[in-house]
Amino acid sequence: MTIFDSFNLAWRTVKGNKLRTSITVAIIAFGIMALIGIVTAIEAMNQSLKESFSSMGANAFSIRFKESNNFFGGGDRRRGQFEKTKRGKKEKKSNLGKVIGREEAENFKKSFNYPGAIASLYRRGPGNQEIHYGNKKTNPQISVWGGDENYFSVTGYTVALGRNLNNLDIESGRNVCILGSNVATKLFGEKPENCIEKIIRIGSVPYRVIGLLKSKGSSAMLRQDDVVVTSYSNLRRFSNGSPSYLMGIMVGNVKEIDVASGEAISDFRAVRKLLPIEEDNFVVEKSDKFAEMFIGFLSSITASAAAIGLITLIGAAIGLMNIMLVAVNERTKEVGLIKAIGGKSRNVRQQFLFESIIISLLGAVFGIFLGVMVGNLFSYILNTGFVVPWGWVATGIIICSLVGLAAGIYPAMKAARLNPIDALRYE
Repeated sequence: MTIFDSFNLAWRTVKGNKLRTSITVAIIAFGIMALIGIVTAIEAMNQSLKESFSSMGANAFSIRFKESNNFFGGGDRRRGQFEKTKRGKKEKKSNLGKVIGREEAENFKKSFNYPGAIASLYRRGPGNQEIHYGNKKTNPQISVWGGDENYFSVTGYTVALGRNLNNLDIESGRNVCILGSNVATKLFGEKPENCIEKIIRIGSVPYRVIGLLKSKGSSAMLRQDDVVVTSYSNLRRFSNGSPSYLMGIMVGNVKEIDVASGEAISDFRAVRKLLPIEEDNFVVEKSDKFAEMFIGFLSSITASAAAIGLITLIGAAIGLMNIMLVAVNERTKEVGLIKAIGGKSRNVRQQFLFESIIISLLGAVFGIFLGVMVGNLFSYILNTGFVVPWGWVATGIIICSLVGLAAGIYPAMKAARLNPIDALRYE
């Protein structure tokens, strides 16, 4: 009796017990589907994140205010330079509580002269705004930003139509703006280019549109096209904007970022009049750091998915072993007959092992297919390409093979040890 004969007999047995096989395959398939489905969805999210952050410019970094824990209980962030001690006296507060003001941001922009670098200062305005044009309006999810003439360069935007902000716009703070592509499409339909020189309203305030931004490919992770940009000086009319300014710096080469950021830190410490013994009260951030943070978070979800899949597969392995033990008892006479006509213990052992592995691999095939399909629903939502996590697919097949082998070893050995005379007399 050859290995092929053992495999053929095992395959016929699996096909002959359709209900039992289907239930066991379904248990294994759901475990693999949970693992592969979550991993596929996370791969789609990773791809969407990388595409989103790559559009922000790999050769740029920003400087922002370093939040202080002193503000969680409230208080004035602008003027809170002193606090009362338990004795009722006033002491100088840490510089961590000092937001970045307009004068400091403008002084830094003037003083920073790294060769080939472009510096910009900007400010976050109110979020979740409705933009109106005539009787049309956007969803209340539009972000308003205030920038300068270099804002689009350091943030990776491109003015597709119209013009950029100029010095007169910034100095006068007049009501002009540039629309993100999603905003223009929502307000002006299939001809977003018609937005130029039209009057829109942000809340109740009228703005003249001077430009249209090229789409950056908004995703569910980052809505980069749902923006309206005006000058940072104009944002003073909004009371619910961020009190702190940000600075963006773009260098000519990504290899220069570390050197340029070091010089930027030195220059801004001087602008903020920090003593050598004082720590920085601002943070330098690069766009890839955000991507690494999100991807690290998604990696922890992947580990959780692997744990869920593993627990399910352990349950499936126990169920498969029980089914194989039942099969040994049911086919005791068959085992005795095989041995009586010359079959050896290893042939019986091979048959039951093949049977267990076949059932497990069938569960892997169906589970992987369903997992990839379910996971790629996220690819469709996030507008990314079809994702197949080949590494995890291979891992799933290997794990299921091991599960089938582990679940079948004891029943196979039990069947192989049966005495052929006793097995033939078994009722």
